[in-house]
Amino acid sequence: MNNQQKITASFQHFGLILVFLVALLSGCSVTKHLPAGESLYVGAAVQMRADSGVAKAEAKNIQAVLTDFAKPKPNATLFGFPYKVWFYYLLGEPKSEKGLKYSFRKRFGEPPILASKSATTSNTKQMTLLLNNEGYFRSVATGELVEKNRKATAVYSVALRQRYYVDTVLFTLPDTSLLSKVFRDTQPNSLLKKGTPYRFQTVADERVRIDNILKKSGFYFFQPDFIIVKADSALGSHKVNLSVEIKPATAQAARKAYYIRDVHVLADFGETVADNNHAEKNFDGLKITDKTESYKPKTFAQAIGFRRGGHYSNQMQDISLARLINLNGNFKFVRNTFELVPRSDSALLDVFYYVTPLKAKSFGLEINGKTKSNNFTGTDLSLSWANRNTFGGAELFKISAATGFDFQVGGASVTLGAVNSRTFKVATTLTIPRFVIPFVKINPAQNQSLPKTNVGAEYEVINRSGLYNLTSLRTTMGYAWKQNNALEHAFTPVSVNLVKASDVSFAFSEDIFRSDNPIAYFKILENTVIMSSSYTVNYTPIPQPGSKHQFTFTGGAEVAGNLASLLSRLEPQQSSGVKTIFGVSLAQYVRFDSDLRYLYTVKRNLKIANRFVVGYGLPYGNSTTLPFVKQYSAGGNNSIRAFAARAVGPGNYFSNGAVSRNLLGSQSGDIRLELNTELRVKFNKYVEGAVFVDAGNVWMQKDEESYGQAAVFGADFYKQIAIGTGLGLRLDFSYLVLRFDLATPVRKPFLPESERWVLNAFDLRNKQWRSENLVLNIAVGYPF
Repeated sequence: MNNQQKITASFQHFGLILVFLVALLSGCSVTKHLPAGESLYVGAAVQMRADSGVAKAEAKNIQAVLTDFAKPKPNATLFGFPYKVWFYYLLGEPKSEKGLKYSFRKRFGEPPILASKSATTSNTKQMTLLLNNEGYFRSVATGELVEKNRKATAVYSVALRQRYYVDTVLFTLPDTSLLSKVFRDTQPNSLLKKGTPYRFQTVADERVRIDNILKKSGFYFFQPDFIIVKADSALGSHKVNLSVEIKPATAQAARKAYYIRDVHVLADFGETVADNNHAEKNFDGLKITDKTESYKPKTFAQAIGFRRGGHYSNQMQDISLARLINLNGNFKFVRNTFELVPRSDSALLDVFYYVTPLKAKSFGLEINGKTKSNNFTGTDLSLSWANRNTFGGAELFKISAATGFDFQVGGASVTLGAVNSRTFKVATTLTIPRFVIPFVKINPAQNQSLPKTNVGAEYEVINRSGLYNLTSLRTTMGYAWKQNNALEHAFTPVSVNLVKASDVSFAFSEDIFRSDNPIAYFKILENTVIMSSSYTVNYTPIPQPGSKHQFTFTGGAEVAGNLASLLSRLEPQQSSGVKTIFGVSLAQYVRFDSDLRYLYTVKRNLKIANRFVVGYGLPYGNSTTLPFVKQYSAGGNNSIRAFAARAVGPGNYFSNGAVSRNLLGSQSGDIRLELNTELRVKFNKYVEGAVFVDAGNVWMQKDEESYGQAAVFGADFYKQIAIGTGLGLRLDFSYLVLRFDLATPVRKPFLPESERWVLNAFDLRNKQWRSENLVLNIAVGYPF
């Protein structure tokens, strides 16, 4: 740094100190600008006077809740100084809503929060109500403003009584009607349970729960307000008896279960000119008006669950609407109404569905940015054409062509250079909103969502920076369906994937021969046919209101080679005994995968995210390992972030890329174990920080030729776990999250066993250490 830079830096530091001193010395001057007779509100203080039966920790928790509950919130402060109010008055009153003064005040300032006796009085009433609603019956809050030097604190005094707990819960039945029967049947799953604290919110949730069950059973006009929960606290011992009842004044219309008479579908509502001569078409209990005859009647019959004679259900109402809305994006608007059949003592409803279709055919152009787990970042340009109603049954047919360019960011590319790739892909998909299986018929009144049959074909070419080309030709046919809001299934009975390598450069081949494990690297270029069947299940339970826990589980199984083995008998037998189809070696394996994620919310801006991943591949018959495209890898921005992508394992194997950077990051295995944990802190709307720990590795199942015996999964697998830790910065722009994770290894499995823990070598001042041990991961989205 030269002298001029030093002088400039000194002036900057002096300026900051001067501003701080001016603000500090003029702290008392903030109140001079307040309106006459007003005081600056500086916050609330809550004093507790708890009964002897209230534990100290409980009283302290209530004190914190009430302090946070008090309104309004005071102005922001720095070391107790209301700096934003100071900025608000610093340049004086703006003459208009433009100019420097107005802009400065709006950007940096904050109007003063003035003390208010009415706000204090309102808070005491609300605090008293809050305490009683939480079961602290007969607790009372009082409050007053304490002023000094035109600054006021709201001081609240709380007489906290002992909390009441539920002793008995009784569902009182008014008669023997159907309403009373259904009402009684709701009791076993009641939210009101003996031994739990009385909470008004639980009572309110219970009324909503009962109302929801009644509406599922046909009680269309019932409302939660028709239920009353009476509390009897005259028992002593701070216990309360609850009696759940239907209000006697409940209208007769709300006491009836309603049934469906006619179901009407207006298939082109708002899109065509009215044609009064066009008659309704009756199909499977529906009355359908489709003037353009664009849709087959069974499209609506499979989506709508109501039928003549069935009872009304709010669940079926929601499910039917969701089916129509998600019918491959066919409809712009979907609306549903119910009309009471106009006759005395009627318990019948007519149902009307109004759907406005979108244009069936469309073109699309997309430019996407992406990041991958192997530290590749890049862009894709794709052009697509789609027909949302290909055969009149809301079938979505789409054909697309895409090209892209990927380059490595962070990880090993920082020190060893990037390996880039180009891709070109053409794909076609046909999504049919039903099962295309002989003899299987879907009952729209029982299944929650429409299943889908997916048929696809894809051709892709990947060029790895002039090293080699990988060509993939894949066809699939599968089914996907949703069992309920939490459980989804996908079954792919047929998947055929041909992977071939071509245009392998001489330099790349030479690097493989000079490497320490040419067998493993040549498997990258192995031509393979993968004929497989797979099943995947996803379970995402909906958290209860107020719950701090969120779970997600994804599991699956894939079997490859059985059918292909039968077909290979039609080909001439190879002298090596290798089974082939069309002259290409076929893969045979079984693979199991599971991914468990758990998110715990400590408080609104603080969360702990966890992931546990297990993958197990068992090659057999024609295969000694899984195909390279099906193997597992560890390392990278969505895995163990302290190591470069595909640079961990298998086992204690290590490749430092001494021969060529082209071979670095090609390590993979048949078995994977990985655990990730990170603490996420949200600083404001846009900025989030994280502290994380990643651990795991990959192993071979039985192939010892490629990486050696130490790469095979065995009893000492836990000694080969790689561990990394680091800090993260995430920028949330709503439409995307930009992530920067800086990580360093804690345990390196490829070192001698006594030297694998490397924290003692931590040295940020050492340039070589930083180069070898600091890994910057740049990605879009969360790692899990």
